[in-house]
Amino acid sequence: MRISVILAHPSPASFNHAIARTAVAELKRIGHEVSLHDLYAEKFDPILPNEEIARDAALPAEIELHCREMAAAEGVIMVHPNWWGQPPAILKGWIDRVIRPGVAYQFLEGDSGEGIPQGLLKAGAALVFNTSNTPADREREVFGDPLETLWKNCVFRLCGVNRFHREMFGVIVTSSEGQRHAWLRQVRQLVTRFFPGKQDHEAVTGFSKSDQTPPSC
Repeated sequence: MRISVILAHPSPASFNHAIARTAVAELKRIGHEVSLHDLYAEKFDPILPNEEIARDAALPAEIELHCREMAAAEGVIMVHPNWWGQPPAILKGWIDRVIRPGVAYQFLEGDSGEGIPQGLLKAGAALVFNTSNTPADREREVFGDPLETLWKNCVFRLCGVNRFHREMFGVIVTSSEGQRHAWLRQVRQLVTRFFPGKQDHEAVTGFSKSDQTPPSC
């Protein structure tokens, strides 16, 4: 199975990077083909220029690569922090440039763009892993959990991916090393649940050095 993993956090020492490393390692362990894009490390340009807006626009090679991978992906994993109830700007720009008509969705014949688009992504499931320094109850009750709405309804469901799960880890800034280890175990469990391998595998026990990261969001 081809799984696309998109990571958006500027610090390699962050817990987001530990999540992405853990997810990728687990996916490979159970036999999946993985493409990982660390948007900050790749210096992804988030600005959508006017000449890219049209459905049949000529795209830069980098954007074409991302579009091809998303169109071919049988599963998608997004990893990013909760910044002001939103993804980092670099990831929002990735959505603008990659989740585009003809790749992720299309309007039916005769629709001028005012209707409900038809999803084109072939991914059977999408996982979103977020970190936050806001308690979960406050995120829901005060802010309405905007990241859930964005990823579940505005992106994946619209683009045809109906099996969806989002996991928020927090509060990161006060978390212990033991708590972070438990969260990484949860990442492995969710990855194998949503993207099972071809055969059963024994549960992974213990922690790798890559799991031992500071409590930064």
